[in-house]
Amino acid sequence: MHHQRLTIRVSRAAQRPLAAWLRRGHFFSLFWKKDLTSSKPSLKKSGQISGQIHMNRYLRVLALTAVTASVVTGLASAARAASLSQARITRVNNHVQLLHPKSAARPASVNDTVDEETIVRTGKDSRAELTFQDETVVRFAPNTAFSFKNGMRDLNLTEGAVLIQSPKGANGVTIHSATMAAAITGTTTMLEYHPGVCKFLVLEGTGRLYRPGHLGDSVLVEPGQLVMGNPNAAVSDPVDFDIARFVKTSRFIVNLPPLHSEKLIAADSQKQQQEKSKKTLIDTNLVIFGGGTRVSVLGQTQTNLAGRTTAAKPHSMSEATGAAQQ
Repeated sequence: MHHQRLTIRVSRAAQRPLAAWLRRGHFFSLFWKKDLTSSKPSLKKSGQISGQIHMNRYLRVLALTAVTASVVTGLASAARAASLSQARITRVNNHVQLLHPKSAARPASVNDTVDEETIVRTGKDSRAELTFQDETVVRFAPNTAFSFKNGMRDLNLTEGAVLIQSPKGANGVTIHSATMAAAITGTTTMLEYHPGVCKFLVLEGTGRLYRPGHLGDSVLVEPGQLVMGNPNAAVSDPVDFDIARFVKTSRFIVNLPPLHSEKLIAADSQKQQQEKSKKTLIDTNLVIFGGGTRVSVLGQTQTNLAGRTTAAKPHSMSEATGAAQQ
């Protein structure tokens, strides 16, 4: 294949004024002049006009290329911004509603588009999943209200619980829930919020839980760690939880398609197993069943049952949180 090459020929007499025009910032002046010979009579000599026309064609191509590139880049940026300001419903179980300020609430269906003004709300014994253009996945527990803004950079959990899987390389995301917030990037986390109750855990990656407006009141949460307590009080230190048990029993994961971060979660779970073998981590009989922050103390038989998906809710669990088993 022969590639066409544009050769610029400028006479010696035209080189000096041309260089001066370029230095003065008149790079596109030749492109906009209709009659070059009338504006520059000194360039009428034989061979000089030819060189000037070649330069004019070159600048025309250059200008059109620059404009085209600018338009394409602008369109791509606009399309990307639009795609990040929307998400798609990828799973619906039972009663899930989409609430928009300009229209009546309606039932959610798979493949429905959700924009920044829409609130996704799950009912009792209901679940949903939302997928963004960058493959960020948000899974909803029952009795959850969730929305997003600023091109998904700000996620808002009004009430309930969500599992968020943000792929590696994705933009940073901040999850807001009343007086608490969590900053994550390329992380798989779970956040639960009810009045007076907040719980944040990390399955893989890292996240920072903090209280906006309270300088220094934050904590870095690593894989296999959780923070829970009163969202109106100072952030507490993280404690360790069993990743493997969570994966085996959580309804955010059980009987659902694998998360993209499944292998990363498994790797961090394996690290925990190694720490157990070295007695760096020691199993306890403390368990949180489903939602809420009520910790139950179990006997050995109950501890074994707690590792099953069908584990029953103990009588000691707080019912005030309104959280269903996750």
